[in-house]
Amino acid sequence: MHTSPLDQPGTGDAGGMNVYIVEAAKRLAGLGVEVEIFTRQTSRDLPPTAELAPGVTVRHITAGPYEELDKGDLPGQLCAFLSGVLRTEALYEPGHYDVIHSHYWLSGQVGWLAKERWGVPLVHTMHTMAKVKNLLLATGDRPEPRARVLGEEQVVEVADRLVANTSDEARELIELYSAPSERVAVVNPGVNLQVFQPASMGAARHRLGLRQDAHIMLFVGRIQPLKAPDVLIKAAARMIADDPSLRSRLVIACVGGPSGNGRARPSHLTELAGELGVLDLLRLAPPAPQDELADWYRAADVTVVPSYNESFGLVALESQACGTPVVAASVGGLRTAVKDGVSGLLVDGHETPMWAEALRAFVDRPAWRDALAAGAREHAAAFGWSATAARLMEVYTGVVNRLHSVPVAATL
Repeated sequence: MHTSPLDQPGTGDAGGMNVYIVEAAKRLAGLGVEVEIFTRQTSRDLPPTAELAPGVTVRHITAGPYEELDKGDLPGQLCAFLSGVLRTEALYEPGHYDVIHSHYWLSGQVGWLAKERWGVPLVHTMHTMAKVKNLLLATGDRPEPRARVLGEEQVVEVADRLVANTSDEARELIELYSAPSERVAVVNPGVNLQVFQPASMGAARHRLGLRQDAHIMLFVGRIQPLKAPDVLIKAAARMIADDPSLRSRLVIACVGGPSGNGRARPSHLTELAGELGVLDLLRLAPPAPQDELADWYRAADVTVVPSYNESFGLVALESQACGTPVVAASVGGLRTAVKDGVSGLLVDGHETPMWAEALRAFVDRPAWRDALAAGAREHAAAFGWSATAARLMEVYTGVVNRLHSVPVAATL
């Protein structure tokens, strides 16, 4: 409901969930599933329906003003969004939809009511959870409101199956939300291995206008406290302070746009870099389409993912698929997306000295970095989207079969 799969990931509220929905829908369509995606219309120019891919239709539902709304204002549009979804279903013969898969808690609220109206099972993926985020707040970030916590608890209670991205997320659903373990299924997200694959670092640097002899540390994602790009800038400044000779070849590349609380200070990264004396090393780039994004990964010596919380961490997987190792925070799904010591490094906490030390190793130990690059490629190869779609099909088939196998008793 709160972001369209047609939006460019990396800015606004568009991120890994958008990639998940697009890629999973395409692969499901390839398995013979007809997929319809309902999303809020954010522009007057958008058509009522659009074909995302053969077998995948995006339906734009009018719910509130066309311009982007803050997520905090979206609960007020739940009724309007639900009305549009129900009106669409009413155009078909009863039983048109076999299963509902809602993503994020707002859509889960709509899915809950549609499930009861249509008599079909509800599968739900949280992607992020308020209770988890509130346990791991970044400095300056706002806690998630109580209304979201209650909304998530309701969705957990009514969903026929909860899809967790990792075993860690499954455990959080069970321990923090009292989800019955038999209703939780683990389905790892994937990576587009046709787009994100190894290629020449030198050629990628040439296309992006980067120096061939630079040491490039890359951040990709939305610019907001949760994603913690400031951790990279502080670590780079510490590295320069410890060894001033690094200044001549160190590059801090950040690809993404302001999001969430980061919109209040869109110039935060440049201000921070200026305060720390590394503004000359900072290269900012807007969110990039997948082909260009793959070049950024290939051009980098290391990709840095210092998030305070990630349900999975698709950026880490995309980077590794391109043969670039990752240094990531040891939180949430990043512990699955990155194989510590094999495809990259996991860092406990967000203290500057630890991150500077971890990143400095990639400068001092090029042979070790190359070994991690090989491990990164091998690790990412196990996470194709086709495997994700096949596992989702098992979940859908299971809940549909269970629904139709339960006898219905009428008491007169």
